[in-house]
Amino acid sequence: MTEPDRLRVVLELIDEANKADPNLEEVDGCMQPAALLYGRRMSAVLNEFAPIATCSEAIAVRAQHIERWLRPRGDYPQGRAGYLAWRRDAGRYHARRVAELMSEAGYDNAACARVSTIVSKRGIKSDMETQTLEDVACLVFMRWYFLPFAQERLHEDVYRIVAKTARKMSPAGRHAALSLPIPAQLVPALTGADSHAASR
Repeated sequence: MTEPDRLRVVLELIDEANKADPNLEEVDGCMQPAALLYGRRMSAVLNEFAPIATCSEAIAVRAQHIERWLRPRGDYPQGRAGYLAWRRDAGRYHARRVAELMSEAGYDNAACARVSTIVSKRGIKSDMETQTLEDVACLVFMRWYFLPFAQERLHEDVYRIVAKTARKMSPAGRHAALSLPIPAQLVPALTGADSHAASR
């Protein structure tokens, strides 16, 4: 099987897994499984942001939240410790699950391990492929999920969250974010991250 064939197969396997998500979102009058929709949005943004992406990046972005509904946040305690435990366990599960599907599609152990590393977000700022995943995830959040998220929070909290998100992004990622429909009063939270990075 050629590399393009393996990539096509593993993306189909990821989508098939995510079709089982019981959480639905309405898009253009049609209800879609939330995890399936999220994965496809991640791939669409990757194609815009990094059109010459590696196969590892293409798989990782599609699988970042694979079967996320199986580990809901509500199963963990409230507070930061519970949140971090949930994020850690979810990341490990996503990494393991995508490796299983890659193996099924014919990828070797080294390729599976590489994508697992990216999905686990190890090496943000130092690993270019992991950074690409982080940038794409932030852009997807800002484009499709930010406004509903912001409506439930105080402006001060939203500003702080945007600033924190921006600091995780690369300069190219922050530049891409400026083209999104972000409220004008939050733009300094994005642009200020460049000044913060320059002063370190």
